[in-house]
Amino acid sequence: MAKFEKANSVGEWLDQRLNLTTFNKVMMTEYWIPKDINFLWAMGVLLATTFSILVISGLFLMMYYKPDINLAFDSVNYTIMQEVAFGWLFRHMHGVAASVVFLIIYIHMFTGIYYGSYKQGREMIWISGMLLFMTFSAAGFSGYMLPWGQMSYWAAMVITNLFGGVPVIGDALVVWIRGDFNVADATLTRFFMLHVFLLPVVIMGLIGLHFYTLRIPHVNNQSSEEFDFDEEAEKYLAGNKKESKVIPFWPIFISKDLAVLGVFLIFYFYLVFFHYNFAMDPVNFDPADNMVTPAHIYPEWYFLWSYEVLRGFFFDIAGFKAFDIGLIAFAFANGIFLVLPWLDRDPKILPAHKRPVFFIWFWVLMADLIVLTVYGKLPPTGTNAWVGFYAAVGFIVLFIVLPIVTKIDAKKRGSL
Repeated sequence: MAKFEKANSVGEWLDQRLNLTTFNKVMMTEYWIPKDINFLWAMGVLLATTFSILVISGLFLMMYYKPDINLAFDSVNYTIMQEVAFGWLFRHMHGVAASVVFLIIYIHMFTGIYYGSYKQGREMIWISGMLLFMTFSAAGFSGYMLPWGQMSYWAAMVITNLFGGVPVIGDALVVWIRGDFNVADATLTRFFMLHVFLLPVVIMGLIGLHFYTLRIPHVNNQSSEEFDFDEEAEKYLAGNKKESKVIPFWPIFISKDLAVLGVFLIFYFYLVFFHYNFAMDPVNFDPADNMVTPAHIYPEWYFLWSYEVLRGFFFDIAGFKAFDIGLIAFAFANGIFLVLPWLDRDPKILPAHKRPVFFIWFWVLMADLIVLTVYGKLPPTGTNAWVGFYAAVGFIVLFIVLPIVTKIDAKKRGSL
């Protein structure tokens, strides 16, 4: 057994048992971050803050929410919004945060793609991040169902129907997910459990994994320069801070993060108090009615791009049904980002502006995703349907040609 001397303070007593001094060094004062970064590297702190807002506001909402199809709608739109003191505030905070968190995720994700922060030792950082994105997506969808409005009900009907396309077990899988032959009370209670317990626990675990994976290859920088972190840390600790290429996470880097966080919170609370309606579909203020189908069913804005890939294939091709093709395309769109580190065949880690062909590829992808998002909310008729089809095909083609694109850049530089 370890020998303990008498502690002179509570802090010393805890340090003897939890080794807090070493933990503080490893995680804070001697956790080294490159100097050559910008505000886009603060997205991780913004995500952690927004997730905390979701958890805290969700706890208050859960006190009054009723996971019952006969009570859920009124518990949200009457009890919480009108009877509970500041219930409206917690609902607005939760709804806006649920939308804004995906904006931050997308910025974080495409910053990683632009700067090549997914290759050569950073694959697990990327994979853990993509697993977080998928889990947040599941949490977002399960939460969207809870108000039990018209769009909640019919979106749940459409999404759960997708599982019917799984070979052999599709129909049984749909019934198992719903807990009924239709979207009903059993479906609501299952999604409630997923949203308030299981998925938040998984998210917390994945956040821990994501932070852990950052410790080995270290954080990337704007120029994607590779250098010896230990050597640069020694320079910093020796007092040569100007020449050192790194800064400590605490207090230097976190102070920059907190400055960005302050600006973000102004933007966030502006939306909460003055423009919260963007996060709440007006159709969802009508109670769920399984006898009345909305004229146009669509998900929240952050799912529109993948939804448009799903429905973009609206006609049969070479004997394959449109539904089956759309389902395959949807699975491709949601899974392809996981294997991005292996699709990029350029051996060098470089930002997109130093890879001319990849630079074009990146911005074409951005434009295509915007088109998919815009047309995903429009009725799939006439010209809209064809634009959605070509945008969906374009998305798939972009990732098919990515290995060729990255090899061209590498050959031009003489890296291959």
